[in-house]
Amino acid sequence: MTAIDTQEEWRLLIGGEWVAPADTYEIVDPNTTCPVGHAPDATVADADSAVAAATSAQAAWGALPMEERCVYLARLADVLEERMEQWVPLVQAETGATLRVAGTMQVGGPTIDRFRYYSTPRDIDSPERPAPVGATALGPAGLVGAMVHRRPVGVVVCITPYNFPIINVAGKIAPALAMGNTCIIKPAPQDPLGILRLGEAIVEAGFPPGVVNILTARGPEVPAALVASPDVDMVSFTGSSAVGASIYAAGAATMTRVLMELGGKGALVMTEDADVGSAVGAVASVWGFHSGQICTAPTRVICHRSIYDQTVESLTAVAGMLKVGDALEPDTLVGPLVSEQQRDSVEAFIRRGVDEGAALVCGGERPDLPGYFVAPTLLADCGPGMHVVREEAFGPVVVILPHDGDDEAVALANDSDYGLFSYVYAGDAARAYRIGARLRTGNVALNSVQPHPEAPFGGFGMSGIGRDRGRWGLEAYSEIQAISWLA
Repeated sequence: MTAIDTQEEWRLLIGGEWVAPADTYEIVDPNTTCPVGHAPDATVADADSAVAAATSAQAAWGALPMEERCVYLARLADVLEERMEQWVPLVQAETGATLRVAGTMQVGGPTIDRFRYYSTPRDIDSPERPAPVGATALGPAGLVGAMVHRRPVGVVVCITPYNFPIINVAGKIAPALAMGNTCIIKPAPQDPLGILRLGEAIVEAGFPPGVVNILTARGPEVPAALVASPDVDMVSFTGSSAVGASIYAAGAATMTRVLMELGGKGALVMTEDADVGSAVGAVASVWGFHSGQICTAPTRVICHRSIYDQTVESLTAVAGMLKVGDALEPDTLVGPLVSEQQRDSVEAFIRRGVDEGAALVCGGERPDLPGYFVAPTLLADCGPGMHVVREEAFGPVVVILPHDGDDEAVALANDSDYGLFSYVYAGDAARAYRIGARLRTGNVALNSVQPHPEAPFGGFGMSGIGRDRGRWGLEAYSEIQAISWLA
């Protein structure tokens, strides 16, 4: 393992150069509350410089054949494969992730896989069948042919969340770069240092200056300036629905394209013949997978009444077996939340649920540990109108509601402003599929919590706009151009 140098002088990546910031701010380890380092605090002037660099680089980068752009992505994947293991201590420290999560999701294979996937050139253009047209005021009769091309959008600003910083950035810039766009990365203020390490790998892979730029900042001024810039063609944002709505509104004046993956309140429907053990294991991922700091988490359990008590009892037992503690210890399953602010927010969320009448079955307390911890929490006897049922905690909190049949379960699951990822556990696979098809959510998993890595990802309602991953990622970061001719 590589030791963390807390005195390292970090810089911004603008136009292929490492630029010293005017100021810095402290990054704190959520596990220990000790300093990890000091991140550059970019200014609006830095944002303007990054936009200018990305704009200047875009024409030449977009003019390269996709095959040539993909060579850079393959080279980056090679550099990451060689280096990423060395980043684990740093990224773990700034995110607070457990060893298991840090080594497999924060730093590791999935990030490399995203660059590898988009390093394979794809023909995404398509001809339209020639169509006969009659004579009109526009022109004579004839046979009209057309070719539909995917073109780069232009300059893409990627604003990413704190929960999985590197893989989120990879999921945005890999398809965006493959399509010929240039990128400005603005990571979350809580844990940006791993992204600056990624910037070092990008430079080593030989990307032309200005194709990828990285700005870190603690306040809202820099992302606001990026979104408002008339030279920014698209904003790709992952984060809360509230911030997403503000970005959407700010970009409306310039018709800025948006791709948004926002909040979720994942429903997990259990039929009366569901495998309770399997379902409980899936729900426990809310607690053990980065302490519930993931928008796809199945935080809302909609359980058939006949197995409700059994499920509550099983969930309580599992919660009691999960070790909450030092993220550096290999047997720790529940680590800290990313910040003191987020811990306080989750604790307030739990208190509100109890005040509204939910039964606090387990958890809710603050463990006697130095970091920002919340114990795995289960709230039962919940009603569909409760705040804890309708809103996202983004922490290790699960709510459970009973239902008396498939129709009621579907109605409860769909009674939400969100629709990102839901789950169905049923003894009959065909029945699970039928229920899943009725859920108003962008993604559904049946008797599993594993998504398909290349299936389109995104949400309904307040969970976002657009889809990415797989070929849909290339489409998301492109404009459509049709060229027609009279045959």
